[in-house]
Amino acid sequence: MSKADEIFIRMCEDILENGTSTEGEKVRPHWPDGEPAYTIKKFGVVNRYDLREEFPIMTLRRTALKSATDEVLWIWQKKSNNIHELGSHIWDEWADEDGSIGKAYGYQLGIKHQYKEGMMDQVDRVIYDLKNQPFSRRIMTNIYVHQDLHEMNLYPCAYSMTFNVTQRKGEDRLTLNAILNQRSQDVLTANNWNVVQYAVLVHMLAQTVDMNVGELVHVIADAHIYDRHIPLIRELITRRPYPAPTFRLNPEVKDFYAFTKEDVSVENYVTWPQITNIPVAI
Repeated sequence: MSKADEIFIRMCEDILENGTSTEGEKVRPHWPDGEPAYTIKKFGVVNRYDLREEFPIMTLRRTALKSATDEVLWIWQKKSNNIHELGSHIWDEWADEDGSIGKAYGYQLGIKHQYKEGMMDQVDRVIYDLKNQPFSRRIMTNIYVHQDLHEMNLYPCAYSMTFNVTQRKGEDRLTLNAILNQRSQDVLTANNWNVVQYAVLVHMLAQTVDMNVGELVHVIADAHIYDRHIPLIRELITRRPYPAPTFRLNPEVKDFYAFTKEDVSVENYVTWPQITNIPVAI
């Protein structure tokens, strides 16, 4: 069965059994009807996914691989903050009349900075370091920029990536590992979506720099289940996982900026029915 499902089930059980509630506290999120959106939460959740073993996409319900890939490329490749350049509508709630989400996400990755090696943005800096000094312990990105928070329509949730390269015994190629740091996560709506996105990103970057994929470590400071999601989560984690599908990345693409969502696919992806009409806290 899918290890991503097993990790998800254990995480949700832990939150439900051992988490703390925000009910009655002053909280920012609310439901569309105006009621406060309370949560059960756990602090400091850490999940590890070995991308060599399997691709971490859930089978308990379907995760839209191409849509997830489209969004991560919108941020990391297009470095965009405008929803008109995104295929899905998941950011519509936070966009202004021009489609902008402010100085958030892709905007921050696209800002060029002065380095000893020249002017580069954060994505190009990662690729440069992976190619030229792969054993550096400084290969990372950060989009939680305090001076620009007042101009962001939503503060970044997944705000930092740290890349670390290892040399496995008996292998000529290096291995690319990564840590995704997330300050907050709505477990039902976003957990596997984010895992899939950054697993795809690691695969694409590894292929760009001719490395093997390794581990993706997902660190969540505040992993929470909203009060109106609890029945949905309880039903979801009673489902029996199916085997993980096989992930395919177009082997012909070697330039990170040439990848599209059509270059990713999964074979033998069998899932339980999707959960529909999930209420989203805003």
